[in-house]
Amino acid sequence: MPSAHALGAILATLFERPRLRRRTLDDRPLPELCDALMAEKVETSSLELAAALFARYAELPHAEKRAFFAFINDHLDVDAAEVARAAEAYGRDRTPEAFAALMRAAEPRRQELFRRLNQPPGATAELVKMRAELLSMLAEAPELARTDHDLRHLLRSWFNRGFLVLRRITWDSPAAILEKIIAYEAVHEIASWDDLRARLQPEDRRLFAFFHPAMPGEPLIFVEVALSRGVPGSIAEVLAPGREPIDPADADTAVFYSISNCQKGLAGVSFGNSLIKQVVRDLAAELPGLQSFVTLSPIPGLAAWLTEAGLADAAGDPLRLKRLAAHYLLAEKTPDGAPRDPVARFHLGNGALVHAIHLDADPSPKGRAQSFGVMVNYLYDLDRIQDNLRDYEATGRVAAAPQVRSLARQAQAETAA
Repeated sequence: MPSAHALGAILATLFERPRLRRRTLDDRPLPELCDALMAEKVETSSLELAAALFARYAELPHAEKRAFFAFINDHLDVDAAEVARAAEAYGRDRTPEAFAALMRAAEPRRQELFRRLNQPPGATAELVKMRAELLSMLAEAPELARTDHDLRHLLRSWFNRGFLVLRRITWDSPAAILEKIIAYEAVHEIASWDDLRARLQPEDRRLFAFFHPAMPGEPLIFVEVALSRGVPGSIAEVLAPGREPIDPADADTAVFYSISNCQKGLAGVSFGNSLIKQVVRDLAAELPGLQSFVTLSPIPGLAAWLTEAGLADAAGDPLRLKRLAAHYLLAEKTPDGAPRDPVARFHLGNGALVHAIHLDADPSPKGRAQSFGVMVNYLYDLDRIQDNLRDYEATGRVAAAPQVRSLARQAQAETAA
């Protein structure tokens, strides 16, 4: 029978082996780790390789991370000749086997690498961070968009609506979540904890966020809601310090005044459509007295368009500025026919309509720089959302209230004259 000392040595050796293997793995070049991970058949070893690859990647400087993505982009790309052969074979004989062969050939091997990487605990969040860094490289290395296309494709599948969990964030939510709400707010800065309390604690305020089970501590997107009587015409009305809260049962309007995407690595993975519609449904069920669901939105491209069109002097003429803002939202389009303004594209693509335009609604430096302080209400009319969306997708026509359409016509007549 071995002595206690000998038994302790044996146990120490057994427990040390994973640590020794980890150090060995961490010292291997990333391309070698990728090839090993793609070839590995044993799940425990595959998990270990994936974890080692993430650890190794995290230590790299920017240039070496870019070289890693270049390796994935080229070494794990599709074989175009094999795709052509498989397509020709499937064209001759459309059997399930030929179809499966074509699908295998047409899928880049890097998609399988990302699937295998998405195995250790916390891997999904690491892949989201990795994509954020990849996106930052596309300007200097546009060819890496092939790899981004594959990663975005997988993330859209992994983050589809069926996996998302809607949670209300309150002043009593964990401090770690509240800190992230402050950090991720992208529309109206949260200047302090007292500022956050004013947006969460009163009875007539709500904040909802989508979460994913693989990233339970990270909000993906959130929306801030004010319950009010009537439709507000400025952000000052919504965020006024020392304002008197109202009883939610007395509110007739829900105002979505800030929507913030939280994860740069999930750009192009759309959550906003589902978020707003789910929150509208939940609030309508909770508070049957609500009659209107509107946004109070920035117009981030207005000032740039006015300057580009040689109309920046319109900022000094309130009526003209309002008319031109209406024209911009309803008529100015991108080359592919979508509304030029990104916020307009989002809400109109959700079936909302342009409800009202407000001057001097956002006097902050950011609001002045973006739109000379102009803001807009988009209305989510539950009875018209689907009709608006069908018309918008079929014809590109922007749904708008009669007074907004009238303002746009006046602007068109002025510019034509």
